[in-house]
Amino acid sequence: MNIKSKIRLTTYSLLIMGNLGCQEKKHTSGNAQKSITMTNDKVTEKVLKKQLQEGSSKSIDEAGAELAKVPFELEELEASAGIAKSILLSNGFKELSDADFDAKVKNVFGRIIDHNSNNPFLYINYFDKCDRNFITYSNNSVDYEGGYVDKKRKLFTDFYYIPEIIDYQKEYPVLNNIESSKIIRSSGAQGTEVEIPHWKDVSNLKEQRKINIQRIVARNMYLFNNNKTYIIWLLSHDKNFIRLLVKNFGYDDEPKFNEMIINEYVQSKDKYKIGEIIFAKNCNKELEIRDGILLSLTETYQKSLNPKDLFGLMEFCSKLLETDEYNNYSEKEKIKMVAYLANTYDLLFKKNHRNQEGWDSRWNILGAYFEDDSRSRVKWSQMKEEMQKNNYYNLPNLKEVINYAEGFDSVGAPD
Repeated sequence: MNIKSKIRLTTYSLLIMGNLGCQEKKHTSGNAQKSITMTNDKVTEKVLKKQLQEGSSKSIDEAGAELAKVPFELEELEASAGIAKSILLSNGFKELSDADFDAKVKNVFGRIIDHNSNNPFLYINYFDKCDRNFITYSNNSVDYEGGYVDKKRKLFTDFYYIPEIIDYQKEYPVLNNIESSKIIRSSGAQGTEVEIPHWKDVSNLKEQRKINIQRIVARNMYLFNNNKTYIIWLLSHDKNFIRLLVKNFGYDDEPKFNEMIINEYVQSKDKYKIGEIIFAKNCNKELEIRDGILLSLTETYQKSLNPKDLFGLMEFCSKLLETDEYNNYSEKEKIKMVAYLANTYDLLFKKNHRNQEGWDSRWNILGAYFEDDSRSRVKWSQMKEEMQKNNYYNLPNLKEVINYAEGFDSVGAPD
């Protein structure tokens, strides 16, 4: 790639990221950018040539012409990640130390980087956080959906074909003639010959490329540089990724992400399912509690002062103690879950139900089971004893709300 081409790549990414409204000032040295681009130049050209020869379709499913999905090669992932690193450095990305990067990956995705492994990448399966298989298929949101932690470059990216992240016709004009010939593949099912579209014929490729570059920058600048200015873009353009982070991986450090997910449950007819993002099983089948969600839920209520925002906690508790729906949790785990719910809900009930409309004075999580535990699979005496034995799980409000609950009667809350 000549000097003009390199300048075009850097300028191109900077112009696109300007649309984010949160462009960081470039402070990466020109030498660092040049070094990364030069290192990957020959590999990128080789990979691009292969991808242009194969065409744009990853698979085609039509009657009588079903083409198998084509896996990509590790070299293609290397080239894609190399371009991602160039884009990031062009936008002010600060590379972390190994220790800091490892800690971030563990906190966000729950994965531990093994630097002795021969594989330079970790595959993060968006469908199954505990899956450790390495996948070499591009995302299609049905069979495969995941991203890659690049141990060497210390970044996170989905896999992109080269035309999806650079203007390849301008950067590598010497390869443009490849797309002048038809690309034919045979269907494995019927042996039918199928013409594969060229990348140049993908109608919205320019728009896809723009979004892909924005996504690479916004995710990495937020996750690894703690750059909060990218939160707005992520909330507006990358909602599914945020859902995955919060719901699947239990990332609850960002209140605005939590609030987005909470609002979806608050407005749902199945409000109780909010409990499924507060509590989960980790990959060792142990109880995991995302108390950041509970804190954000409290903050959401304090903004709206609408008790209905909290009703999902009560409903989840009922499902937990009175049905078989959550029997993947042990009795002790259920009691601990109830403790966390009560530590949040019951304190807010105690403080607000007398002077604010919308509260039902007969319904308090612990108070209801103290007054009548006939519906519960776990009796009040068992709950209280287990909570005391565990020093109230070090929850600041639990002892207070237990004492408060023991004043409940058939009429409702104590005076």
